[in-house]
Parts: sequence; C-alpha cells; structure tokens
Amino acid sequence: MSKMNIVLFGPPGAGKGTQSKFLIERYGLAHLSTGDLLRAEIQAETPLGKQAQELMSAGELVPDEVVVGMIRNRLTTDTDAKGFIFDGFPRTKAQAEALDNMLGKLGSAINLMLSLEVEEEELVKRLLGRGTTSGRPDDQSEQVVRRRIKEYEAKTAPLKDYYAAQGKLRPIKGMGTIAEITGRLAAAIDA
Repeated sequence: MSKMNIVLFGPPGAGKGTQSKFLIERYGLAHLSTGDLLRAEIQAETPLGKQAQELMSAGELVPDEVVVGMIRNRLTTDTDAKGFIFDGFPRTKAQAEALDNMLGKLGSAINLMLSLEVEEEELVKRLLGRGTTSGRPDDQSEQVVRRRIKEYEAKTAPLKDYYAAQGKLRPIKGMGTIAEITGRLAAAIDA
C-alpha cells in the first residue's frame, strides 16, 4: 500500500497545526511540522536553532537547505508511518521540487495539497490572540505578524500554482468553526 502524503498549506494563523491533529488521528498519518522541528532545535539551543530563532524573530523564513535536511532525516527515520502531513513545508518551489525528489527516491509522492484560505484580518486576529498565550515572539507584534503574512503571500502562495499544475491543489475555506473546517478537509481527502 502506498503512503498518503498531504501538504497542509496556508498562511501563518490559518489553523494548520490545529487541523493537522484531527487529520493525523483520522487517517493515521505522521505529522511533519517544520515549525515543531525548528522549535525543538531552538529549545535545544543548537547552532541551527539559534540561527533559526534570529530569522523567525524578524519574521523571515529559514533557508531551504536547513529545512530540507530536517525533513529528509524525518522521512528516512519514520518508515512505519502510513504517510505524512506536511505542515509548513514546502514553502517554496525549490522546496517542493526537493520534496518530490526525496519522496520519489522513497517510492512515494505528494497526493494532495490542501490550501486553507483565510482572510488577512482574521489571520492577524488569530496570531495576535495566539501570541498572548503561546509566548511565541513572532506572534506578539502586529508589525511582525503582518510582515509574516506578506512574506507568505510573496514567497509561499505561488506554490499553489505548482501543485495546481499537477492536479493536486484543493482550496479549502479556512473560516468557520474548527469542526466545519475539519469536515471540509476530510471531504477533500475522502474524495
């Protein structure tokens, strides 16, 4: 049986982390979150973590080679997984091509890209709200939050075209209750 690999996509604050939990439970997939991988490096105060912290605090993206290396390690060590939910990766066409190449060597591929679509003002509200409870410095300043959203729009959103060209893009309305959004995601996967 081939693995089910899903890219869960959307701007910061779209609900990728929240929705991943439900999809992991429902479909038995492994969660591959670059945010979690990076936060683990930061918490461990590795050189990579320190470098990533500086970039993230400024609202910038971590370089491809760093992220791709972390993903490769996870794909090759978690071989029992039924598949993966990629959350926060890929973020660029180069990362998507690297991921396709890595998966291809493992006899696998991306099945779907589920793109959570959320209005900017809702994203800002969600992120600033999360910043008051999470302690994440990149969620505590409206200026940094808006810069992250602009960075996403400029550098990451074009990835939708990459997956659309492969017939794998499924836009999902990311507004409403968590259960409503989960239902839309599951319907897209089950189809």
